[in-house]
Amino acid sequence: MSRYHFPTSPVAHADAVVAGDNYRFTILTDGLLRYEWADDGKFEDRASTFAVRRKLAVPDFYVWDRGDVVEISTSRFHLIYNKKKFTSQGFAIQLKGSITNRWCYGQHVKTLGGTTRTLDMANGRIPVEPGVLSREGFAVIEDSKTMLFEKNGWIAPRKSGTRSDAYIFMYGHDYRDAMRAYYAVSGSQPLLPRWALGNWWSRYHRYSHTEYLDLIDHFQRDNVPMTVAVLDMDWHKVNIPPEYGNGWTGYSWNRDLFPHPSNFLEKLRDRGLRTTLNVHPADGIRAYEDQYNEVAKYLGYDPSKKEQIKFDCTDRKFMDAYFDIVHHEHEEEGVDFWWIDWQQGDRSKIEGIDPLWVLNHFHFLDIGRGRQRPLIFSRFAGPGSHRYQLGFSGDTVMTWDSLQFQPEFTATASNIGYGWWSHDIGGHMHGYKDDELTTRWVQLGCFSPILRLHSSNNIFNTREPWKFGTEACEIIEETMRLRHRLIPYLYSMNARSALDDEPLVQPMYWDYPDAEEAYTVPNQFKFGSELIVAPITRSRDPDTHLGKVKAWLPGLRFVDIFTGVVYDGDRELLLHRPLTGVPVLAAEGAVIPLDASHHLKNGAPNPSSLEILLVVGADGSFDLIEDNGSGTQVDDGGFQVVEADGLDAGDDNVTFSCTTISYKQSSGVLRIGSTSPMDPSIPKHRDWTIRLIAHTPREEVRCQLKNTKKSSIVKHLADSRGTVIQLKSVPSDQECVLELGHGPQLDIVDPLSLCWPIIYDTYMDYDKKEAIWSTITASQPVSTRVSRLQNMDLQQELLDALLELILADSRWASQESFGF
Repeated sequence: MSRYHFPTSPVAHADAVVAGDNYRFTILTDGLLRYEWADDGKFEDRASTFAVRRKLAVPDFYVWDRGDVVEISTSRFHLIYNKKKFTSQGFAIQLKGSITNRWCYGQHVKTLGGTTRTLDMANGRIPVEPGVLSREGFAVIEDSKTMLFEKNGWIAPRKSGTRSDAYIFMYGHDYRDAMRAYYAVSGSQPLLPRWALGNWWSRYHRYSHTEYLDLIDHFQRDNVPMTVAVLDMDWHKVNIPPEYGNGWTGYSWNRDLFPHPSNFLEKLRDRGLRTTLNVHPADGIRAYEDQYNEVAKYLGYDPSKKEQIKFDCTDRKFMDAYFDIVHHEHEEEGVDFWWIDWQQGDRSKIEGIDPLWVLNHFHFLDIGRGRQRPLIFSRFAGPGSHRYQLGFSGDTVMTWDSLQFQPEFTATASNIGYGWWSHDIGGHMHGYKDDELTTRWVQLGCFSPILRLHSSNNIFNTREPWKFGTEACEIIEETMRLRHRLIPYLYSMNARSALDDEPLVQPMYWDYPDAEEAYTVPNQFKFGSELIVAPITRSRDPDTHLGKVKAWLPGLRFVDIFTGVVYDGDRELLLHRPLTGVPVLAAEGAVIPLDASHHLKNGAPNPSSLEILLVVGADGSFDLIEDNGSGTQVDDGGFQVVEADGLDAGDDNVTFSCTTISYKQSSGVLRIGSTSPMDPSIPKHRDWTIRLIAHTPREEVRCQLKNTKKSSIVKHLADSRGTVIQLKSVPSDQECVLELGHGPQLDIVDPLSLCWPIIYDTYMDYDKKEAIWSTITASQPVSTRVSRLQNMDLQQELLDALLELILADSRWASQESFGF
């Protein structure tokens, strides 16, 4: 079978097709329709870059052929078409359900946004390409000019002639159903290796063997774990003879910096890191390259003439040499995956063939050969790019405006299925030195799909935490530790993404499509199933020293997992945090697993110590997913497992081990299930720390292992965020039951103690501080105290910060007023 082959099922069931001489409709789902026009009556059945799976279960639909008009109806739409060349007068669709808008062919639809090819040189907001979600209820993917794949997997352009090939999504505000339809046709996101979810180091800098290893050792001494080592372009020769042009493209190690590449890569692997090298393929293979002679002979060039071998992604033999001779040599040395830095546009020798698409697709297939779990690092090429994680978003300008745009940009990418963006955390170029900006950027990176520090080759521009001021250094390093501690949660969400088509980062309106407020907080997002993040992306107030962000909380009760502050939901509010904090909220019933290892290790092994953050108040459950790192295929996720006719997806499936952690509110019972199936990569015994966020047990806490008859009392210790319970050496193959007492509730926390440090730290008149304190501690109803505060002519930032805490939990206000 061809090395370029990959399983597809591009031909839809005949029963899903309604066609005439020049038109064809394919009803792919009850809300997804493919519509085609071809002057010559020849329609396209090959896989496209977007659509690789058109053979889906046939939905229920009805057809009425009335001679000169055809009508098609499903539970979600009613189509009327006059059988002529598509026009707005002759082709229209009426939506059904709660959204009953009408669409006419050619109508511009304003979607909720998707993503774009690159953020190169972006300084703040830039336009993005459409997604498949819209408030109007429909969205169109135009697929008429995209690249195609032949049956053997090789690339092909579109047929000539007048043609139209597009897909219309008609799901109203059922956004999740729309995305499931998108993934059904285009393939799911592949499973990432576990180590990809930790901390990445990257810098455009002329590192030597020794300097790079010293850098990683410094991180280790600071107990800051790393998982991925990125080498930008200076790993290869860049100062080349002028007759060969510039040195951006290169494949030969710079032996002055890395005299023994295999030894260097082995030392990185010994330290627990995986390695990626940056490549700019545009200039092909030139005569100074170590591999030139072998490539030249393979392709029929005379090596003695030193003729440039031009990059040609449309030439199968060139691509064979590109992989087999050039890249595989480095992989044998220890390179784990490639950073494909294509910046030369979307044209090739064949019209319609985009080199970025070719590189992404074939690099992904090639790096995943054998049993290696595939991973590439490249740019977004258009709908369907989610099949090739990860995304390199490009070289942003280092400003607050760039930071401000990034959370929204990451979230809307999920509207086109693209869930694994990797940004240059800290920004890339130009800009200015600002410790606060870098710190806030790293905090956003902690709650982004990938945390990859990066910077330009400006000698003053770097990302080593210890090269910033003490405050920033401490926060950045602690944030990087937190990122590593999140890996158990992140890997479980990674599996959820591949299996259930749920991207890690999602806009708020995915869950709350009919709440107007969900559309007003573009920088706030769901981070996995359990968390809501509202990153601070503007500088702090010079007097209160607090950053702030506008947030919206749905109609639940929430707690900040870092501060333990409880918030009423169903409202908009301003959240304020010092530089040490970022608002991360969990609803009642949330269960969040963390790595609790005392010394966090490089790489990402399945930990022997775990911590559970539990928010009582509602039922909750979480499936902790782990594996041994082997296997490349997920049963229901990833385009590579689609079974085409007569093709077997293979037996190299990932075997997940699952530990179900469930909480029952009425009984107050937390169950840590046995891990199944057990695997040698899973520790046989684990220490568990259970942190009850904003809850103090009122009864004795008891613990019982499933295989024992008696329960025992366990100690619990109070801390600033709630209560901590520790369980030592619990067998992983046994269920552990923790009894917290019936119906536990979140503590009612006195906010006044939290107001004190804000008042204390604010730059203002001392007498005014005393007046504020006297007001908020007065023996009066809370509403009266609030009214008095609002009439004290306070700085708005200070007033807002105090009111956030005083009004956070209405139970306290009711208690105070009742007591008065």
